[in-house]
Amino acid sequence: MTTSDIAGSATLTGVIPPVCTPLTPDHQVDTASLTRLVDHLLAGGVDALFVLGSSSEVAYLPDAQRKVVLDTVTGHVGGQVPVLAGVIDMTTPRVLEHVRVAVEAGAAGVVATAPFYTRTHPTEIRTHFRMIADAAEVPVYAYDLPVSVHTKLSASLLLELADEGALAGVKDSSGDDGGLRQVIMGRKAPFSVLTGSEVTVDSALWMGADGVVPGLGNVDPHGYVRLFGSAARGDWEAARKEQERLVRLFEIIQVGGARMGGSSSGLGAFKAALHLRGVIDCPATALPQVPLNDDEVAQIGMLLAAAGLL
Repeated sequence: MTTSDIAGSATLTGVIPPVCTPLTPDHQVDTASLTRLVDHLLAGGVDALFVLGSSSEVAYLPDAQRKVVLDTVTGHVGGQVPVLAGVIDMTTPRVLEHVRVAVEAGAAGVVATAPFYTRTHPTEIRTHFRMIADAAEVPVYAYDLPVSVHTKLSASLLLELADEGALAGVKDSSGDDGGLRQVIMGRKAPFSVLTGSEVTVDSALWMGADGVVPGLGNVDPHGYVRLFGSAARGDWEAARKEQERLVRLFEIIQVGGARMGGSSSGLGAFKAALHLRGVIDCPATALPQVPLNDDEVAQIGMLLAAAGLL
């Protein structure tokens, strides 16, 4: 259900997985596994792809590896679906360089957070997104991720930037359902509202969100496509049942949580699941993340089997 021309005035909708970045055992980008992952997602019926986001381990990837990911995915997709590129970095000048690279690689849109590390004011955040919009030749999507950038993008700021044409949409990973609803209710111009939550997609779609950007969609794209399709048909009971199955599957991210950080546990779980499903060759995560052990991988396998994926 993605629009055919997201550079125009229409709205980006549907299931847009944030593509994981498979790595080799020596922590290089595994391009063969990456193209298989892309094929797995396209076969699942997704509407677009988002590379170089949190699930892509963008915070860990040197610029050269970011470019390998961009070139590999845009080249392999060949225009079948839009590819959005994360241009996430600490400050505006650094982001603008990522914008240039993404546009040259053929990205259909770019995704940016508020500045971080530096302490910013809403005036500076507003200027940040306006400068990105001025520099980009493609639509700009805000990524509301306060857990990582320590700034919540307010509904008023998002709607102001939407009304002036600086933003084409938002990926909301804030966990603030009230704020999400304010954006949905307040938008006037075409503006894509995409939830980043794996576990409340049916609720967000019922409120009027346009789509979902689920990290778990790497593991089970078909499930999220079924969920979105059920919601689009107004079959909310089927959507709820599919959502509840995915909630149970999402327990994979907690398997390693007792002895490692959330990034290691979550991203490691996605990659372990993809490895167990035969999609990627190696479940390695970028350093210094803690790898899952054999017992934890076996637990993930049991959760995959319970979800009908093994």
